Amino acid sequence: MEPHVAVENRYQSLDAWHEVDSYFTEVLIDEDEALVAARLSGSSTTMPNAEVAANQAAFLQLLVKMSGAKRVLEFGTLAGYSTIWFARAVGSGGFVCTLELEPENADVARRNFVRAGVLERIELIVGPAAASVADLVSSKVEPFDVVFIDADKPRNPSYLEAALALTGSGALIILDNVVRNGAVVDADSDDPRVIGTRTAAQMIAEHPELEATALQTVGVKGWDGLIVARRI
Repeated sequence: MEPHVAVENRYQSLDAWHEVDSYFTEVLIDEDEALVAARLSGSSTTMPNAEVAANQAAFLQLLVKMSGAKRVLEFGTLAGYSTIWFARAVGSGGFVCTLELEPENADVARRNFVRAGVLERIELIVGPAAASVADLVSSKVEPFDVVFIDADKPRNPSYLEAALALTGSGALIILDNVVRNGAVVDADSDDPRVIGTRTAAQMIAEHPELEATALQTVGVKGWDGLIVARRI
């Protein structure tokens, strides 16, 4: 085997992905004690280790800051790790509405919001997200600048429709976990999560007011990715 081939194979391993994430997180990411505690408390939720990675959370925070967003809607709270990043990104005059199905997860998240000092800028709504966003739409709330969809993947199409009803021109809509270890390319998949993701991607592609791209990611969360769409 040629030396350069051995080197390439070495850096295609899962362990190497973890090492690279760890390196960049250590060098670039400012994760304070409140964020560390929130991330670790994910083990106490109904979906342990489902929160976004630290470097991905920082990327989401940068998107909020670069877009000047002040109102964020999040589907899927869990322990509130990404919620804290969003709340800090919008600043003291901003607002984050986060939707969580499970009351026990919401309890964990609230404690993390208090620890991080951002409770006053967050509204945590507990219950089925479909019903929660229907209430937001019917209440004619002020449009959101960023929507982050990271909940049950089979419902991605309905969450996308709700996001469109709750945003205006210039808003960002972000769908997480869209690659699914490559399963997204299987047009014949019977996995509801893949079907929901593919349907939402097609809806975005066909919508006249959306421009979008998808990014694959590898790292501590394995092989996945996200779609970032901007409303024209």
